[in-house]
Amino acid sequence: MQVQRDPSNVAHALTAAFPLRLADDVRRVLAVMPESVTAPMTPFEVEVQGETVAIPSRVYNEEPGTECGRALSETQQMILHCLYSRHHDGRVRQRHLERIVASGESWAVPFVVRLVGEYVLEIITSIAHGLPGLAEPGSAQRRLYGDFIARNPAFFARTERRVVSYWSCYYRWEYGAFGTYPGCVLLEALRAAAVEQVGARLPRHTPPPQLG
Repeated sequence: MQVQRDPSNVAHALTAAFPLRLADDVRRVLAVMPESVTAPMTPFEVEVQGETVAIPSRVYNEEPGTECGRALSETQQMILHCLYSRHHDGRVRQRHLERIVASGESWAVPFVVRLVGEYVLEIITSIAHGLPGLAEPGSAQRRLYGDFIARNPAFFARTERRVVSYWSCYYRWEYGAFGTYPGCVLLEALRAAAVEQVGARLPRHTPPPQLG
C-alpha cells in the first residue's frame, strides 16, 4: 500500500531496515536522499544476527547526486545502495544491487536475497555473478548466506514460492524445466549453503529442479 509521506515516519521506516547500531549512519544517508512524496511500501521483517529488521518493499526517492554520495563513509554508502536496491525502478535496483552483492556485511544479505524472488532476470543474473562463493563449500559467502537462510526459513520459503510464480508466469516458455531457470539455480545454491550451516535438510517449496 502506498501512502503519502510523513518525514518522521519515513525516517523511522528506513532506519528500521538496519540494525540499531547503524542508526546514526542511516540518518546521515537519509540527509542526502531526495525526499519522496510517496512513503515506502509495507516492509518485510527478517532476522539479522539476532535482531529483527523491517525492510521496505519499495522506496520512491530519486537518487542523490554523485557529490552527495562521495560525502558518505564506506558503511554509509553501502546503506545507501541497500536502500536503493528497493527502488521502484528495476534499473535503479540493479545498479545499486551490484554495489552490495559482494558485501560481507550480514545486514546487506536480506536486500540481496529479496531480489532473488523478484521478476527482473537481469537482476537475478547479477546476483549469481556477484556470489561465486555460494558454490564453494566453506567459503565466506556460503557461510554468510547460509546463516541468514537458516535464521529465516519462512522468508526463504516465501522467496522460493515467488521464484516459482515468476518463472511460471514470465519465463516458462524460455526455461521449460524449472531447474534451468537462473532463479532456481540461485535457490539451490542458497539451500545448499543453509544445509551446510544447519546440517539438516530444509523443506522444499519448489518443484524438483528437473521438472517443468
